[in-house]
Amino acid sequence: MTNPTAHVPAGHGSLLNRHQYDYSPWNFWTHAPEEEHARQLQMQSELNEHPGYTIEERCFISELASVQNEQLHLGRRSYIAAGAYLTGSLRTGRDCTMNPYTVVRGRIELGDAVRIGAHTSLLAFNHTIDDPDVEVHRQPLRSKGIRIGNDVWIGSHVVILDGVTVGDRAVVAAGAVVTKDVPAGAIVGGNPAKVIKWRVPQPTPPRPPNDDDLAGAVAAFADTARSQAEEILDRCFLPSVAGGLFVDKPGAAPTVRAQCDAIEIADLLLGHAPSQLPADQQIQRLRSWQDPKTGMVGPLRDDGTQRPPGAGLFDPDADYHVLCVGYALDILGSRFPLPVRVVAEAEPNQLVAALEGQPWRTNAWAAGHWVDVLGTAMHWNRELGEPGRPGAVETVFGWLVTRADPRTGIWGSPRREDGLLQVVNGFYRASRGTFAQFGLPVPFPERVIDTVLAHARDRRFFRRDRQNACNVLDVVHPLWLTRHSLYREEEIDVLAQRLLREALGHWSDRQGFGFRAPHPTTAGDDATLPGLQGTEMWLAIIWLLADLVGVSDALGYRPRGVHKPEPAALLP
Repeated sequence: MTNPTAHVPAGHGSLLNRHQYDYSPWNFWTHAPEEEHARQLQMQSELNEHPGYTIEERCFISELASVQNEQLHLGRRSYIAAGAYLTGSLRTGRDCTMNPYTVVRGRIELGDAVRIGAHTSLLAFNHTIDDPDVEVHRQPLRSKGIRIGNDVWIGSHVVILDGVTVGDRAVVAAGAVVTKDVPAGAIVGGNPAKVIKWRVPQPTPPRPPNDDDLAGAVAAFADTARSQAEEILDRCFLPSVAGGLFVDKPGAAPTVRAQCDAIEIADLLLGHAPSQLPADQQIQRLRSWQDPKTGMVGPLRDDGTQRPPGAGLFDPDADYHVLCVGYALDILGSRFPLPVRVVAEAEPNQLVAALEGQPWRTNAWAAGHWVDVLGTAMHWNRELGEPGRPGAVETVFGWLVTRADPRTGIWGSPRREDGLLQVVNGFYRASRGTFAQFGLPVPFPERVIDTVLAHARDRRFFRRDRQNACNVLDVVHPLWLTRHSLYREEEIDVLAQRLLREALGHWSDRQGFGFRAPHPTTAGDDATLPGLQGTEMWLAIIWLLADLVGVSDALGYRPRGVHKPEPAALLP
């Protein structure tokens, strides 16, 4: 949009220039003309004559704001933008901002560097309603006050109610309604606001009494895995094929995913790229595999050469490479050279049609897989400065929010033959690539927990000898993602402890993990043979389970790839 004041000569003190800084005051002292500086200082001087007012240097108060405070202390470099409405007693530290149309009323204290978004209300008083026979407006007011700590970001359209304290370095997401105290370092959102994640890493909570030996078992496992990591990678490396390629397990053909799994395993257990090839060579090869026309990564042939990907986002041999190659490059400090064009060029109506066309009723896992790939492609594109068509990201999230079943919290329909397996696994994939990856709360988190815990009781999939990495991961990640709700916390802890102990027992000495748990009745099943895919997935599962029960620090590693716990990016 063209700046409507661009043609106005600097220094003329025009009404347009004044209104520009009324609504965007952060550049007032560096860009506004001297006569506007003088006008602002004169107004502040008059306000400072009020016995309860103190306005420190380089503050800004818009003439279009309604400042009706009985007491006001503005710390240096703080500003009040146009349309703001202030009453009561307000004391701010330095560098505080009240953006356009904020409402700040009652007894309120702001620390240093508190940023308050437009149209946000801090309401530090309340009407009493003790006597139903007296009209509300005739009953007395009560005020406990609101206290906001240092370095707090409060988004737009937030409501913070009387009596709330927001701790230092917290973030309140746009649209939140805050009715209870916000812990220091927390990121909260929703109505009522709940902790979504943490801006500041939190110490691991004390372990419950029945968990005394679990941290030791976890630490012993991690020591064993680290000591055998090089041997595991060596047994899956073919130096003579196409300049050196990894295979999932001995005797298998090379795959794109195997290269990525090797990078993730080395990062988790060794803290560096696989030593079988120089890191810059691995980066160059992964980047060279991206197809310039579609932005996808095609599969490898048995001889290590590459087949071109299909024309769209529906190539089953290429889709997952958006995740594994993108995150392998990220671990190595690089990224895709090009956007995933088939996603960048998709119009919102095309995305809706594609979402509606997914097999949510018959194969929810496949539908969730497609959403995971879509969301991850959007993430990599945004990292490259390619946001896609206007409204595309909002369309995907809007569809997912409005289509989630409020009874189960998930998408799709259970199938008679496998119960909740497909829908829970599909939920993991769809939520991983969208809500988890972009740091947004899932809809209906408590219903998600109910559904996942019900599924976890299905012995067809969760008896020790019938577990596989996919099914366990797809239960553990949703429980970890919704953990801050504290809903059914004790049941989740009991389940996580059991699954963690069983997962540690799936390790095969000097070989790693198979995709499926080993058992005498499954001897000869290729899925039980140790390989890179199983090892990478179970290492991530073990971290998530250990974190749920408070012993993840004992592992000495934290996933940074496809299964990283933190959001890869936050949406503006």
